[in-house]
Amino acid sequence: MARKRKRKSRRRQEGRKILELVPQYNIESGDDKPVTAARKHIGSNGIKPPALLVVRRNEHTTDRFFWADKGLFGAQYVEENHFLFPSLQSFEIAGGERKKTVATAHSH
Repeated sequence: MARKRKRKSRRRQEGRKILELVPQYNIESGDDKPVTAARKHIGSNGIKPPALLVVRRNEHTTDRFFWADKGLFGAQYVEENHFLFPSLQSFEIAGGERKKTVATAHSH
C-alpha cells in the first residue's frame, strides 16, 4: 500500500533555509546526554550565538540544537518559529521576501 506523503510546512522550510546560513558545529556526545554535550562545547569554546550544533549520539542518531541569545533550543522548534529569534533576522533570505502591491485609485 502506498504511503501518504507528509505535507511540508512552508514556514518550517523557510526556517530550515535560514538555519543553513548560521555557523554549524559538529560534535560527539560521548557519555553525556546530547544537550549536555552541546552546552559543554559552547562553554569550553566560547561560541557566540547564533550557532547550530549537530550532536552525534551514535552512528545512527544526531540531535540538532540552536544556540540563541535566549538559550539553547531544539533546531526543529527554531525552524518552525524562526521569526521569534531576533538573531536570525539578519539571515533573512532576500529572495523569500514578499512584494507588497499598492493599489492606486484613479479619479476621473
